[in-house]
Amino acid sequence: MLRRLSVENYALIDALELELDGHLNIITGETGAGKSILLGALSLLLGAKNEGSAIKDGARNCRMEGLFDLAGLGLEPFFEEHELDYANETTLTRLITPAGKSRSFVNDLPVPLGVLRELGARLVDIHSQHQNLILTSETFRTSALDTVAGNEALLAEYGTHYEALLAARRRLQELREAAAAGRRDEEWLRFQSEELGAAKLRAGEQAEVEAELAVLEHADRIGEALTALRNALDEEQTGILPRLKESETALLHLRESYPAAGEYAARLRSVLEELKDLGRSAAADAERIDADPERLQRLTARLDLLIGLQQKHRVQSEAELIALRDDVAARLAAIVHGDEAIAAAEKGLAEAEAATAELAQRLHAARTAAAPAFEREIVATLAPLGMPETVFRVELTACEAGRTGADSVRFLFSANRAVAPQPIERIASGGELSRVMLALKALLATRMQLPTILFDEIDTGVSGRIADAMGAIIARLSQRMQVVDITHLPQVASKGRTHFVVYKQDSQTRIRRLSPEERTQEIAKMLSGAEVSEAALEQARILLENKHL
Repeated sequence: MLRRLSVENYALIDALELELDGHLNIITGETGAGKSILLGALSLLLGAKNEGSAIKDGARNCRMEGLFDLAGLGLEPFFEEHELDYANETTLTRLITPAGKSRSFVNDLPVPLGVLRELGARLVDIHSQHQNLILTSETFRTSALDTVAGNEALLAEYGTHYEALLAARRRLQELREAAAAGRRDEEWLRFQSEELGAAKLRAGEQAEVEAELAVLEHADRIGEALTALRNALDEEQTGILPRLKESETALLHLRESYPAAGEYAARLRSVLEELKDLGRSAAADAERIDADPERLQRLTARLDLLIGLQQKHRVQSEAELIALRDDVAARLAAIVHGDEAIAAAEKGLAEAEAATAELAQRLHAARTAAAPAFEREIVATLAPLGMPETVFRVELTACEAGRTGADSVRFLFSANRAVAPQPIERIASGGELSRVMLALKALLATRMQLPTILFDEIDTGVSGRIADAMGAIIARLSQRMQVVDITHLPQVASKGRTHFVVYKQDSQTRIRRLSPEERTQEIAKMLSGAEVSEAALEQARILLENKHL
């Protein structure tokens, strides 16, 4: 539940903070005092989009912070899934910068707005005035019935199979489109495959061919240079090696009289060995490298083929050409085996359709079984709200399978048993919608195990005895969960344990908790207007003495 809410620099709020009770919290105030602003701040804290200018002072951040008691709510897996630090007392924070950028935090750890929104949806259900129109949403009607039926696990299982069904449909469509395209391109692909296959492409071959061609094209000059090197080293009369050998021998003879000669001889020996090895390598290459016109012609033709294929197929390298060959082969194989793949995909789709249909039927059966109790509870709740003749029916009709099953759910309603029920969104008045929504919220809240529910003038369109009955229902609901009720009705306001008043001072929205004496004055003002009469005060005392909590 929400323990504390603080708001800074939001709309007409400079700074405010309120400590909430764990049961029924009443918020009242004159029209225009800022009750809707407070609701907007809480909505932003729970992850709503910032669709307008939230900043009061453009030089500072706007900040909303809420302290929540999570004990017993079973939210530890959510925190673990999102790598957040769990604590029974958890703080949610939302910052909006003057530039309009938003930052969200859970226990001081930054989180994406989506995570804040998902957590907020598990903590507080906000029912604003316009939400009476949610009865026009089939998604809401289906969700409400599923909540009462306890279909959460079955819906999750169905959702998994439905996603698999969609994936199977996409896979089959892709295969059919690929097969159709393949049949159009098969002749061209087969020609490409034969051409590229005949080329016997090999990775790295082009570099090897280019290197060998460079040698063959200059074979005569290379041979001459190597022969000249070998002669310069080994020529008996003028070669370097014989003369260096003579120098080595002379130095060795001088070792006794000139010790440094031994070091010179050793160093010279190292040079001689390196030069001998150089000579042997040059001689071997000179014998190996030979002008071979036929080999030159074959390599030139091979390089021309490789480059020509690259140009023809508009690729930049031999590697890309090989990749193209493999792709063409794969596409041809897909065409050849396409019918087999399509048949397998069709079989998989049929299996997915059967599994989804079976789960949809189980959902339908569960909804059908839950509908009578759903109807009875709504009618029973509406009776003390001045609607004893209410007819409320849940109508299930088959439809194409979607994300929530294969049922179309309608709520049929009539405030008079003599009148045939019709879809509630067509026939119910504003006051009737308010009462039906309260009955629905009261029914759903206990089953959804939400810790907190906020009603924003759900009592619109009712008064007198009906308002008192509506307040009693809200009060009973608050025995099981935390309720925050923004109201303009004194009969409802008198039911709360804690009462806040929203007011304007110096063009700023403020809120404060009322003492018992101040509550009497506030409810009397709601009864009689700005001029509080003694009769209004007495009536306020009576309402407070007769409250349910």
